[in-house]
Amino acid sequence: MRIVVTSVLVDDQEKALKFYTDVLGFEKKTDIPVGADRWLTVVSPQDRDGTELLLEPDSHPAARPFKAALVEDGLPATSFAVEFTQPPTAMGPMTTAVFDDTCGNLIQIAQQA
Repeated sequence: MRIVVTSVLVDDQEKALKFYTDVLGFEKKTDIPVGADRWLTVVSPQDRDGTELLLEPDSHPAARPFKAALVEDGLPATSFAVEFTQPPTAMGPMTTAVFDDTCGNLIQIAQQA
């Protein structure tokens, strides 16, 4: 047995697709209309046949309160494996961290204070 699909609840599938592909580097795998929404998945470019991440609409009545409670308690919705080459480091008005994208690039993430 293996995990084939796991989901993350999103408030806007198109916005989520842009973030997960353009910012995080995932690739779109499946995009099938399902009523007003889509069965929309992304995968790691290093493992196109691996686990798919479903960008699932948060339209179920329990979804948004659940997401809000997780955010309020500081609990992540999911976790990705990256190799950090620089741990979170305060740099003046921001904190940065750097990770290896496994494609020959170092990627910096930053949070303004």
